[in-house]
Amino acid sequence: MSKAKILYVSHQIEPYIEDGQMSRIARFLPQAIQERGKEIRTFMPRFGCINERRYQLHEVIRLSGMNLIIDDTDHPLIIKVASIQAARMQVYFIDNEEYFKRKNVFEDDKGNFHKDNDERMIFFARGVIETVRKLGWAPDIVHCHGWMSSLVPYYLKNVYHEDPVFSNSRVVYSTYNEEFKERLGKNFGDKVIIDPNREQPVVELNDAGYTELNKFAIDTSDAVIMGSDKINSDLTKHIGKTDKMKLDFQGDEDYADAYSDFYDELLLREPALVS
Repeated sequence: MSKAKILYVSHQIEPYIEDGQMSRIARFLPQAIQERGKEIRTFMPRFGCINERRYQLHEVIRLSGMNLIIDDTDHPLIIKVASIQAARMQVYFIDNEEYFKRKNVFEDDKGNFHKDNDERMIFFARGVIETVRKLGWAPDIVHCHGWMSSLVPYYLKNVYHEDPVFSNSRVVYSTYNEEFKERLGKNFGDKVIIDPNREQPVVELNDAGYTELNKFAIDTSDAVIMGSDKINSDLTKHIGKTDKMKLDFQGDEDYADAYSDFYDELLLREPALVS
């Protein structure tokens, strides 16, 4: 029997970005799951604050070279990789000079939310998916961490659901206490679509904020996890009402076994149909 394959998507992973619960989970969970006999791949953005020399990032030429069109503009996709030796684990980085060269992650030096965070999110989600397609590595579970990965469930369930790489993938979304107050633009839902001839604009994302974005990710996933002990109360209520598989917050001593059992139960279920 082949090993189950788990794909991890997060915008924070220690030691590259160290910022609380998500970065720790995204670093140590894949290692724990790999040690329990499953195969893993891990992706994050190559933000400009990540020291490439220190962490020995290098470009993967065979995976780079694609252009992603967002809002009628071509954006080159660059893939880099680094190893966390202690975990025998590789991390793939989604890179683009326009979107990820800047040193600040989501806000400028004055604390202003980057105006193109919507497009950066789209580029990251699509970049991960296209890279995994190039790898020809079909994940049984795709585990998305945090709002920057929140479009991945939509794309997998509505655009790539017939692709043989993803046709049998179950999607898990972990929501965290990482709320922002800004809106993502009145035409965000228009930018999300890849092929206007086949897809309708995602109207529920137009002028979306943090809560709407997370609800959208939850609704388009197969299962949801409370990644922080306290999250937005509207999201807590939304999760409580859903009939999807769900897992409450797990402490540092318990999460690896709890997540592993959660995956095993999810693998017994058929992937959710396209909404």
